[in-house]
Amino acid sequence: MSTNGMTDWAVDLADVAAIYPFQGSEMLMYILALVFWIGWHVIQMRQEAAELDRDAKADRDGSHTKAWIAKY
Repeated sequence: MSTNGMTDWAVDLADVAAIYPFQGSEMLMYILALVFWIGWHVIQMRQEAAELDRDAKADRDGSHTKAWIAKY
């Protein structure tokens, strides 16, 4: 399967334009991946902080032990 229409690689590659798809968009893909990666970390930190806050609040008011005692 060829994405550029070439059937034989025995040519001077200086005369060939693009030898793989999306050539020239590497920087855009890198920037998008970097933004996604940093955004994922920000979202993860916010969710973990909210979970820790809920656990700390439950520890302070004892609501998690009351529910456990009522269960048993």
